[in-house]
Amino acid sequence: MDIFDGLMLGLSTATAFSNFVYCFLGVLLGTAVGVLPGLGPVATISMLLPFTFGLPVDTALIMLAGIFYGTQYGGSTTAILMNLPGEASSVVTTLDGHEMAKQGKAGRALAAAAIGSFFAGTVGTLFIAIAAPLLAGLALTFGPAEYFSLIVLGLVTSMVLTSGSLLTAFGMALLGVLLGMVGTDINSGAARYTFGTPNLLDGLNFVVVATGVFGLGDVLVNLENERSRMASIAPVSSLFPTREDWRRMVGPILRGTGIGVVLGVLPGAGVLLASFSAYAMEKKVSRHPEEFGKGAIEGVAAPESANNAAAQTCFIPMLTLGLPGTATMALMIGALVVQGVQPGPEILSQQPSLFWGLVVSMWIGNVMLLFLNLPLVGMWAKLISVPYHFLFPMICVFMAIGVYSINNSVFDVELMVLFGLLGYFFRKVGAEPAPLILALILGPMAEEYLRRTLLLSHGDATVFFTSPVSLGTLIVAALLLLSIVSPAFRRVREEGLQEAE
Repeated sequence: MDIFDGLMLGLSTATAFSNFVYCFLGVLLGTAVGVLPGLGPVATISMLLPFTFGLPVDTALIMLAGIFYGTQYGGSTTAILMNLPGEASSVVTTLDGHEMAKQGKAGRALAAAAIGSFFAGTVGTLFIAIAAPLLAGLALTFGPAEYFSLIVLGLVTSMVLTSGSLLTAFGMALLGVLLGMVGTDINSGAARYTFGTPNLLDGLNFVVVATGVFGLGDVLVNLENERSRMASIAPVSSLFPTREDWRRMVGPILRGTGIGVVLGVLPGAGVLLASFSAYAMEKKVSRHPEEFGKGAIEGVAAPESANNAAAQTCFIPMLTLGLPGTATMALMIGALVVQGVQPGPEILSQQPSLFWGLVVSMWIGNVMLLFLNLPLVGMWAKLISVPYHFLFPMICVFMAIGVYSINNSVFDVELMVLFGLLGYFFRKVGAEPAPLILALILGPMAEEYLRRTLLLSHGDATVFFTSPVSLGTLIVAALLLLSIVSPAFRRVREEGLQEAE
């Protein structure tokens, strides 16, 4: 199937009434989630996963994807108007966006963010349509050794590029691998780490873990910081950029889009790194770097373009290789697996309507977001004024119902509470939980591919180094680990973390 036929198939899938409605619901909810500081797409998707199991797989994925890239739009609204980034990738937008708002240019900053986001989302969607089939064709030549090496690279990059201490990130990834080993060993049939509890024989359900660590953990943290959510809202004037604004926006939007497209494909990079990288580049290439941090429109257009482009292209390794680059993509894989769909290079041939329907729905969703964000900016800004003590009881009930409905098990709800307390503890000690979720998904996959490789090679571990793809991937992973000890790398990383804080 060529690209044109695929896009036509995707158009018919995405415009089906139920898929269109759920796409709208997804981007609408994503915008709301992006506006509300502290919630985030990972917590929201983890809470909603149980409710999507009754939907067709293409409908469920279209809605969950809409939530993810919708948060990138919504996060910029409160970042600009209230200096409160609703989403982590919008932190850098506050630097110049809120300064513009204080100067009476809030409407122009919002327009720059929306226009850059729409353009980047469109380019990212086209890149998926072109690059994903090529990568899937290449992946069909991969064996278990190549997949194991790719998983190792994904785990390493998730640790190196995450926020917080590198040693802590390694510990979180190791904990995720250990949690992934809970249950019955599929090769020997022996129970591992079940402590004699029959409820753990099938392993830990990743939805329960993610809902607890991200959903309930975020609720507990937000209850501590409710006062910090209150802020004044900057007035919004004209939403039309001036001719000078357009002249200064075009280059940053193009460069930010390019950075986001590339970094989104890399495992572990994610939208946050794309956003900060685009801002740093604009500050270096600008003729007036002294204006950055004081209301430069380039400081809004570039990072908003980058994070939206990355939000689209990070679906490529998830769909074509079955490897999640971020915690959100790990949840997406879990949603597909529960529905009986295994992400990987064969998804284009076995589930063409799912793949192409998702691609086209992303463009439709970006059009919806363009009209949702600018005309309704006042409504989104006021959403933040809702007291959190009205929101969190509904969120907790929603999570409990969702987790219970998976297996109709009270034990799962109790596990969610336990992991919620762990998630709260992780945040209090500064441990980023994203590597844990990635390792929880990738750990069992790595074990399976490792065993399969050693069985095929009759126990000869050198097969990982005789395959060019496997060797090259492991070399990249090793270089990333070696870069940790580089003073220059550590200095750049610490500066980025300080800006994010």
